Amino acid sequence: MSAPTVYDVAERSGVSIATVSRVYRTPDSVRARTRERVLEAARELGYVPSGNARGLASRTTGVLGLCFPDYADPEAEADAEGDGGTDDAAMLYSDQIIRGMERAARRHGYALLIAASLQGGPESLVAKVAGRVDGFAVLAQTVPTEDLEVISRRLPVVMLAGPREIDHLDHLVVANTAGQHELTRHLIEDHGLRRLAFVGGDPDSPDAEARFRGFRDACRDAGLPAGDAPDLRTGMMTRAEGARAAETLLDRGAERPDAMVFANDQMAVGALRALERRGVRVPEDIAVTGFDGIPLSRIVRPPLTTVRQPIRQLGEQAVELLVQRLAEPGREPVSRELPVSLARRASCGCG
Repeated sequence: MSAPTVYDVAERSGVSIATVSRVYRTPDSVRARTRERVLEAARELGYVPSGNARGLASRTTGVLGLCFPDYADPEAEADAEGDGGTDDAAMLYSDQIIRGMERAARRHGYALLIAASLQGGPESLVAKVAGRVDGFAVLAQTVPTEDLEVISRRLPVVMLAGPREIDHLDHLVVANTAGQHELTRHLIEDHGLRRLAFVGGDPDSPDAEARFRGFRDACRDAGLPAGDAPDLRTGMMTRAEGARAAETLLDRGAERPDAMVFANDQMAVGALRALERRGVRVPEDIAVTGFDGIPLSRIVRPPLTTVRQPIRQLGEQAVELLVQRLAEPGREPVSRELPVSLARRASCGCG
């Protein structure tokens, strides 16, 4: 019988893997009830956080790392506790990447070290991870390019999402622009919607900006007006931000859109709740769409039309690239764009 993993603890306690990581790294950052639930699950399973024992007998650590920003959403966590421990939607994107990496790492005999934090700045992430791993994957906008440049001289690094900022690093991205273009085309051509509003994120978010470009191009291809920036921008792209954006768009009166197109699923889920509170029917009055294909998108009411990206595959391929780089340090770097698919569901009028 294999030893229990962080994945097992997350599943048993009904929280995200990143939340389990925070319980052991920075327990005060996790609500007391959630923390105790995680620790109780760990005790029941006999889980012990992995250390660097394998590295004591060799120059390697036997560990791969992942750096990503911790997008914890206090309002969503409060909802999760009220729902009896349902996983925090704001964490599901990173959680799926972690699951993909953890499983692939296990196949290759590696452990996975997770560094997820907005506190202390990205420099602290590099300091925590670089000295403890054989290589690591990093999500875009988590670590400054100049720091990655320095670290990559002695460790394999895979960049996940966003543009390829450093040519000699392996790079994985999904077809953000093409996926959003196809979803927007579907709303216009298949449902006849003409007034579409795009809700994006911070201008520094490469994925959100790529998705907006797909939206803008599809609107212009159809002869519809589209500006050079999203109709609205949010900060953290959480459920709470999505709800506020939906309220703002509703209050535009005669300029209310036929469809709210969100740059990710978390915001779209928040918008669905806000629209329900206001008595607005989806999709009869307004269509709502997201992007990512997180599990929650299937079970909200109405089910969310979205663009599914291969999130777990991102994590799995990141590990494969790290393992290949460790075996062949001099091989040519690769940049791969993974395909996405459109999930047509009831929130746009399908299904």
